[in-house]
Amino acid sequence: MSAAAAFRSIFAPGADAGSSTAANDLVRQQSLAIAQGLKQQQAGLLDELIVRYQHRLLRYLVFLTGNREQAEDLFQEVWMRVLTRGAQFNAKARFETWLFTIARNLVIDQKRKRTMSSLDELFEVGGDDDRPIAFEVTDSQPSPFDRFASLEDRERVAAALLQLDTVYREVLVLRFHEDLSIEEIAKVTRAPLSTVKSRLYRGLAALRPWVESASAPSSEAV
Repeated sequence: MSAAAAFRSIFAPGADAGSSTAANDLVRQQSLAIAQGLKQQQAGLLDELIVRYQHRLLRYLVFLTGNREQAEDLFQEVWMRVLTRGAQFNAKARFETWLFTIARNLVIDQKRKRTMSSLDELFEVGGDDDRPIAFEVTDSQPSPFDRFASLEDRERVAAALLQLDTVYREVLVLRFHEDLSIEEIAKVTRAPLSTVKSRLYRGLAALRPWVESASAPSSEAV
């Protein structure tokens, strides 16, 4: 079976993980199939990857840059980078973690070229905002983001995220839109776990006024 075929079979409907261990094994098989296919420049694999990840990648770039046109330009560059540097993917992390890391680095590179300063400064708030705090973001704990994202008006969700500082917007998008673990976010952003947790908490706190505004009953007369 070719790497591309293996990739498709892994994502085939009806695949039953059965348990967290089985699910992890499935992810591992997926990563290995992608890594093998990229190293061999397997025909059709890049198309498979683009179809599966294009919406997630573009959404991440839009939220990261705040500019649709710029995000679309970078989108093309990311896939060119995947094509030319695919052999560097070693399957030690999920493919999307590697993909988002490439995207983030390209955003940083573009910002450097345009302003001669590093976008990393936007991701390194420092000071009180990145101090460790006694708060754990767990999968089972409902968050303001969860309630807000469940509202019908998706445009307001996007608008609210775009009002946040980049450091907070990025981790919220990676955690709740892209379902990356805190450890994976730390890899993408090159930040300590404590910093990622702090940014998640503070980002959620910053969303609270938007949540309350969106969920408050209208005061207008019917």
